[in-house]
Amino acid sequence: MASATDPCSFSSFSKCVTKHLNLTYHVDFDSHVIKAKVALTVEVLVDNFTSLTLDTKDLKVSKVTANGQAAKFTLGPKHSFMGTPLEITLPFDLSRGQHVIVEVTYETAPSASALQWLTPEQTAGKKHPYLFSQCQATHCRSMVPCQDTPAMKHTYYAQVSVPKELVAVMSAVRDGQEPDPQDSSRAIYRFRQPVPMPSYLIAIVVGALESRYTHTHTHTPIHAAFEYVGDLSMSHSFYISRTETMLKTAEDLAGPYVWGQYDILVLPPSFPYGGMENPCLTFATPTLLVIAHEISHSWTGNLVTNKTWEHFWLNEGHTVYLERMIGRSMESEQFRQFKAMGGWKDLQESVNTFGANNPLTNLVPNMNEVDPDDAFSSVPYEKGFALLYHLEELMGGPEVFMGFVKSYIQMFAYSSVTTEEWKKYLFTYFKNKVDILNKVDWNAWMHTPGMPPVKPQYDTTMADACIALCKRWVKTKEGDLGNFSEVDMKTLSTHQLIEFLSLLLQEDPLPLSHVKRMQEVYRLNALNNAEIRFRWLRLCVKSKWEDAVPMALKMATEQGRMKFTRPLFKEVYNFDKYREEAVRVFIAHRAAMHPVTSNLVAKDLKVDTGKST
Repeated sequence: MASATDPCSFSSFSKCVTKHLNLTYHVDFDSHVIKAKVALTVEVLVDNFTSLTLDTKDLKVSKVTANGQAAKFTLGPKHSFMGTPLEITLPFDLSRGQHVIVEVTYETAPSASALQWLTPEQTAGKKHPYLFSQCQATHCRSMVPCQDTPAMKHTYYAQVSVPKELVAVMSAVRDGQEPDPQDSSRAIYRFRQPVPMPSYLIAIVVGALESRYTHTHTHTPIHAAFEYVGDLSMSHSFYISRTETMLKTAEDLAGPYVWGQYDILVLPPSFPYGGMENPCLTFATPTLLVIAHEISHSWTGNLVTNKTWEHFWLNEGHTVYLERMIGRSMESEQFRQFKAMGGWKDLQESVNTFGANNPLTNLVPNMNEVDPDDAFSSVPYEKGFALLYHLEELMGGPEVFMGFVKSYIQMFAYSSVTTEEWKKYLFTYFKNKVDILNKVDWNAWMHTPGMPPVKPQYDTTMADACIALCKRWVKTKEGDLGNFSEVDMKTLSTHQLIEFLSLLLQEDPLPLSHVKRMQEVYRLNALNNAEIRFRWLRLCVKSKWEDAVPMALKMATEQGRMKFTRPLFKEVYNFDKYREEAVRVFIAHRAAMHPVTSNLVAKDLKVDTGKST
């Protein structure tokens, strides 16, 4: 085994490993806490084993037992973001190979960083409260005392008591429901997850959920669940059939889907990420129609997992690679090339934001005393993809390299890996091309900040029209703005329009006259596609168009996806005249925001972050 420590976890997995979790949850919407009990089945790896450490964060622990006997426990000092170690002393000694069931009775805090509690007013339906979790990267410990490291994989079982008018779902297979025998106003939902998975993929949602469309054309049943779907602006049947095609394509590329069911849950707008690949239950935002990335995680991330968060690129780089291969199968190779070019631009923007010498732009960053939330960016996604694409070109093209990716997934399925193990397998798989692999500047790719050492030459066919239109706007003088018309847009796809706006964002701000003319001829304010609107409003604020400021702040607060919310707030904050307005709007909305989002926006706007979340 590689290093048996994780800089983001207190639990040492060299001495013992969790094999199974059994969760009993009582979800209390009045006090915003979960009253809980967890039984961890722990396998001992050393002789004379008498104590273990679990990760916790803001948990109120009332009792610990080991095989039914009372066990002494202490909570150590609180760390700024890692939480508090729970030190448990067993009432007996164990030897290597033995198992012990450690049961912890506890309660979560109302401020638990994994959980967001929504009032009825904050939901689309306005009638019932709602709860959802987001554990990645290190927040599971705020809802379950556990070995909260991706190096550890375990199965789990759960029973969840909720008010009977609500429905509970988890990242697991449904295992029945029944009235709560303790309380007739509540119901119990049961779940089992028979495939071993890391703690960050444990997920729970409780709300007034409706299910739509179950398709069984494939062997995997697909459900889509929404909280109040009346006004959701998408065709549900289209959503499901696209998902079905993607799942089938992914299986053709990567091997069988092992997780049983595939459910999509469209979350409330405050969810901080575009999606979250919880097994059996993908979380998606109302702004997200493309589910290929989260589907791909069923193989890269969930089945083969980064051993620690320093190796996060193994999850995300391979997932972007697989997602774009799905796009290649469903659309075209030119489409894949076009998406790869867009990804390179996102990477450039992240490197610019962090600074080209910032060690967090390393593909494999050092995570000692680094909060994984602060390190989150497009670097592991797009620098990771760029490396895999570069290797694809060196090794013989997409079919050849996809063969390696599929073999890597089969080799490391159900386990957690480091970059070294991945690289060793790459050299083994391509043993006849080791001389080429040895010429790759691995240190520059893995351990050097900034942009990658090699820029791939992507096919620009689909990008050329975007580049040409961007250049026209940048070069046109104010007197010639009449040369633009709505015809410019007619041949551009949605993806190309997004790319056109992304290109403009990389240029110096356009004169105010230009963005006003762009609105006149292209009517971009009327478009509701979130990716387009986000870029358009940033462009307007950069050009100091005051009319765009309230629209930008509205978008930043009416949904909570960090990819949109953080840059929009930053853009308004950088417009000197509206700096105070950005801060005022954030402070007015922060209570309704997800704790991870509000914490990071507070840092961006240099507002006191208040209590540590």
